[in-house]
Amino acid sequence: MEERFYREQEIARVPGFLPAATYNLAHTLLARAGKCLFVPIRNLQYMAVLDAEEYIFVDSQSKAWVELAWQHFRPQARAALNERVPFEIVYYLPQAAETMKRLPGEFHQALQLLAERDLPRQDAHILPLARRPRPQ
Repeated sequence: MEERFYREQEIARVPGFLPAATYNLAHTLLARAGKCLFVPIRNLQYMAVLDAEEYIFVDSQSKAWVELAWQHFRPQARAALNERVPFEIVYYLPQAAETMKRLPGEFHQALQLLAERDLPRQDAHILPLARRPRPQ
């Protein structure tokens, strides 16, 4: 399946920080998915499309037009895996600044739902390890 997305001229570019839990989960799910990951954000009626370079966000009403993008993630700038990740937020449409107010939290919830669906639930069993005496 092929999807095409279009962008208007960039309106603004501002620095941002993504919480470590969100970045790490997105990174893990993307690695499992391969080159691209589609994340439905149902509460906002948006779709996030993730690849190795950026995360784009499109409104369900204008599916082909990118409203905003998150780019230039710098996980190497953090000293520990639980620190937030700096990145750039790029606005393409006027309503993007308003969308951005709710997007980080809703995006994280959507990632969690996706992770729960992707991981098969299985009962864990702990197996005792029997130690054998050392040969002398």
